[in-house]
Amino acid sequence: MDREVYLADLGQSRYEETFSGKGPELKIGHDHALANYLGQEIAKGKRSPEAALGEIKKKGLTFETSISVRTLYRYIDLEIIPGVTNKDLPIKRNKTRRYHRVRKASRPCPGLSIEQRPEVINDREEPGHWEGDSIVSKEGSTDRALVLTERVSRQYLMLKTASGASEHVVAALDELERKLGPSFSEVFKSITVDNGSEFADCKGMEKSVDGDGRRTTIYYCHPYSSYEKGSVEKQNGMARRRLPKGTDFADVTEEELKATEAWINDYPRKMFDFQSSAEVFTAIFPEAARLLFGLSKKS
Repeated sequence: MDREVYLADLGQSRYEETFSGKGPELKIGHDHALANYLGQEIAKGKRSPEAALGEIKKKGLTFETSISVRTLYRYIDLEIIPGVTNKDLPIKRNKTRRYHRVRKASRPCPGLSIEQRPEVINDREEPGHWEGDSIVSKEGSTDRALVLTERVSRQYLMLKTASGASEHVVAALDELERKLGPSFSEVFKSITVDNGSEFADCKGMEKSVDGDGRRTTIYYCHPYSSYEKGSVEKQNGMARRRLPKGTDFADVTEEELKATEAWINDYPRKMFDFQSSAEVFTAIFPEAARLLFGLSKKS
């Protein structure tokens, strides 16, 4: 049953019954096309309410009515957007997370502390600086995904690894360097990681696959301070919408992994005026976008 039929079947009497006593008549009450479009875009976490409205403007779509993000959230609370409830919103609106300054502590991994990271990286003024993490498999399985997020564009890269052993992380970076060649050091100027055992081989991650030269710089977060690489953590939350906890990465194909990666990178983002990370990254690093993601710069 398509969504237009679903909405039509509600009927005007259902609208009146649902919203009696809830204030003035709802703007969206007679705009079935808009309601159905939003239902299709938001259902099952495909788009956030803000992203769905942003794409309407970006694509130049027209409907009888227009609504604000705040109003759309209210409609979802009232359960009048077809097929959408609050359960489809993994990230709730207007939640402010408070962070506390971390005291200095010894780190199990060698290498530079995040405290030594230049302000040009901290302020996201220069592209080519990434955050790294790993997404673990279900209990009992060693397979996992090494994930990297570029701090300016928020471009997300997912690489399947056989385990969380540090040598597998080094091998994954080696493969990336072979794909990019000399431009690797420009695209991956630095990577900020946590103190997990998979990132313990600082020298191996920094050393070029072709010799003794340095290919990148590794910075380590404070212990138990995952928010210091908040961009990749947020992207991981999006990835988990398609690869939930309990997923065995041994059963995840390369095509499925890349489909998740592409969905995240194609997601419209308010910070970029609803351009996607893929569009922003491709404009900055067109050759790396082609080699790593199969993307091409639009003329």
